[in-house]
Amino acid sequence: MSEYSPDNWVVLKITFADEPVFYKVLAGWSGGYTQGDSWKLNSGITKVEKHGDYYIFHGESGSTYSCHKNQYTVRMNTAGILQKLQDTFPDNLELMNESTDWTNLV
Repeated sequence: MSEYSPDNWVVLKITFADEPVFYKVLAGWSGGYTQGDSWKLNSGITKVEKHGDYYIFHGESGSTYSCHKNQYTVRMNTAGILQKLQDTFPDNLELMNESTDWTNLV
């Protein structure tokens, strides 16, 4: 089981005909001078907990993403992959609004 704490994050709603709706965290980390930016797309949200200023997103793979509530944003580290996903699945992908009640997501 892996634990991640991204610098920024968003939630994607994914829908395909005749399949249940599912949600994924798109997480980003800002690299420094010696390391580049990076991103991860989780395996699918199964549970969400709120702990203070953080939301803990549990994934299908067992991984958790500890996401600060004030870091819900798209930055350069995730903008390219988000655009590629939106171009590939224009009718199946929705960027969730940051005012969403994450604890009632699933």
